[in-house]
Amino acid sequence: MNFEEYQTKAKQTALYPNRLSNLEYPTLGLAGEAGEVANIVKKIQRDFGGKITDEIRAKLKDELGDVLWYISACADELGLTLTEIAEFNVEKLAKRHNRNNGKRKIENGK
Repeated sequence: MNFEEYQTKAKQTALYPNRLSNLEYPTLGLAGEAGEVANIVKKIQRDFGGKITDEIRAKLKDELGDVLWYISACADELGLTLTEIAEFNVEKLAKRHNRNNGKRKIENGK
């Protein structure tokens, strides 16, 4: 499945107030789900000595899927596609990487 297919299918499951004019709802959902991911990772450190079990991996897969759903819903609200967001992000990261790589070379006298 690609981003476009995912976003189309995810949109069909969206049921929340004022759909397509309510950025706040999916944004708050995104923050909540990201918090759930962080909480699981915290418990990996606290309760499992940093080891990721199959059960924990399954929980994270579930919660990361919820994060992806809310990212998709936010994108819909903004009239963006996940593909647009991903492409923009990779370009931004590549530019940053190139800038930082250049700085390191200068600092190391190369």
